[in-house]
Amino acid sequence: MSINLLTAGEVSNILGVTTGTLAVWRATKRYDLPYVKSGRLVRYREQDVHAFILSRLNGEAS
Repeated sequence: MSINLLTAGEVSNILGVTTGTLAVWRATKRYDLPYVKSGRLVRYREQDVHAFILSRLNGEAS
């Protein structure tokens, strides 16, 4: 089983938000975007980022 972990910078580029915004989301639990924390390091599983994007889709065309 391979788990690809992304940095906050990589996730911010994917989502189009700043790393500061991601930090606010983590602190306030504004969005359900799971993360992995080891000491001061914060990482996001690639599959969770993709699931987050899919969960926010509106008006998907068939």
